[in-house]
Amino acid sequence: MENKIRVIVADDHACVRMGVRCLLEQIAHVSVAGEAVNTQALAELLDACACDVVVTDIGMPGIDGESNAIQFLRRLLYHTPQLPVVVLTMIHQPSILMGLLQHGVAAIVDKRDITASLVHAIDAALTGQGYLSNHARAAIAKAGTPQPRAGVMSAGEWKVFTMYVSGLTIGQIAARLNRSAKTISTQKRNAMRKLGLETEADVIDYACQIGLT
Repeated sequence: MENKIRVIVADDHACVRMGVRCLLEQIAHVSVAGEAVNTQALAELLDACACDVVVTDIGMPGIDGESNAIQFLRRLLYHTPQLPVVVLTMIHQPSILMGLLQHGVAAIVDKRDITASLVHAIDAALTGQGYLSNHARAAIAKAGTPQPRAGVMSAGEWKVFTMYVSGLTIGQIAARLNRSAKTISTQKRNAMRKLGLETEADVIDYACQIGLT
């Protein structure tokens, strides 16, 4: 079949990439144009390989030492809004899922729904329609209507946040970065607010979901 939908698949787990490839190779109108194991590889592949849709995890190692792919996807969606992005994830935190949609992600597929939903998500994304798999839709609906997150974290806020979830105290982070504890505490609170996290339990849950701990 001519004019197949060219898909790039990005995930740091080989078994997931293999499963997605096997699934998509059974679909007549879809072809896998390439695979990436992290955001650096994804960025290089996007420069070298034409594609129509990106299917990507967000828990992959990021560029410039980032611990996940969210910041990279924000930049990608900002600079190439015409390229549909389907997020394939196990994350079920409503504020994070809503944030992805607010930044322009075309579809979100929970990995528990992958077989039934991924092809539908790709087709919907290509035609400009939004799509949520069953588990993703249920996670958002369970929280009612989450408030939009207040802005995007700065590099400094993200650095402080990742250091904090790695186990460092506010005082230890302040000493390492040569800043005041008050400044570090403010950056940590700002990061939590922008991620839609209200409690320390939320922080731990989020960190586990995206592979920071």
